[in-house]
Amino acid sequence: MSDNNSNNNHFDVIVLGGGPAGLTAGIYLSRARLSTLILNEGTAGGQMVLTHEIANYPGVESISGYQLSSVMRKQAQSFGAIIRSNVVVEQMDLSSKVKSFTLADGKRYTSDAVILATGGRSRTLGVPGEDRLKGQGVSYCATCDGDFFTGKEIVVVGGGNSALEEAVSLTKYADKVTIVHQFDHFQAFEHAVKEAKENSKISFVMESTITSFNGDSSLDSVDIKNLKTGEVRNFKTDGIFIFIGYVPNTESLKGMVDLNERGEIKVTADMETSIPGVFAAGDCIAKRYRQVTTSVGEGTIAALAASAYLKG
Repeated sequence: MSDNNSNNNHFDVIVLGGGPAGLTAGIYLSRARLSTLILNEGTAGGQMVLTHEIANYPGVESISGYQLSSVMRKQAQSFGAIIRSNVVVEQMDLSSKVKSFTLADGKRYTSDAVILATGGRSRTLGVPGEDRLKGQGVSYCATCDGDFFTGKEIVVVGGGNSALEEAVSLTKYADKVTIVHQFDHFQAFEHAVKEAKENSKISFVMESTITSFNGDSSLDSVDIKNLKTGEVRNFKTDGIFIFIGYVPNTESLKGMVDLNERGEIKVTADMETSIPGVFAAGDCIAKRYRQVTTSVGEGTIAALAASAYLKG
């Protein structure tokens, strides 16, 4: 089935989202000869595209997120999945037996089953100056912006795997990296903590948080508050990278499927949502661990479960 030469816009399954979960679902569904459409509001690959290096994907020694997403996209397309990227979904009906999606360009697609793989986005600190200085020294993507800070001094905010791993990758460019974290310990895996602590370019400011981003046309300093003493000091920096987790992209799904208090989609072990025929996978679902591999596994389960649903 072709989006370009067919007037039939009905598919067996529509996958909403083209990150690792959505692309994996597309691979499994289309290889099972189910007509599959992946609707993606961004670039295929999702947050994975922003990852500088993936070194823990089984069977692959090291690969960039962009490269891995490109391979997965080509795999899905080779089996027959149709991918439409950079689309805007204006309306969707998940409750009817036949599901439907209407895009901003007026095209309407229907399907018998749906997999929601809308992913998440970087969480912001929400403090003064952050919005104003985004792209002017405030960044959420080391891969995108790291080389702008060659030879400079920067701050990384966060204490999880992403924060420590990206801090290490940023030392390829910056002369000095200061990690600011609100707790007295890190939430990252031990190998990530060890690698960061052994890097001579990295220093740590613990039990502290950023309270303000300062600068006129670009960032020139941040205010750092010590959470134990309450002391606030001004800290000069050329840039700041924020890695404090993700917010699920589920705003458009409120009132359609059951969400938890964090806005994550509630799913069963088979990735089924509160609506029959609607499944979910990836960083938009309620789960503890967020890795490319976990999203791939969930995309696999969702695709197999959707296939079983279609067979009745």
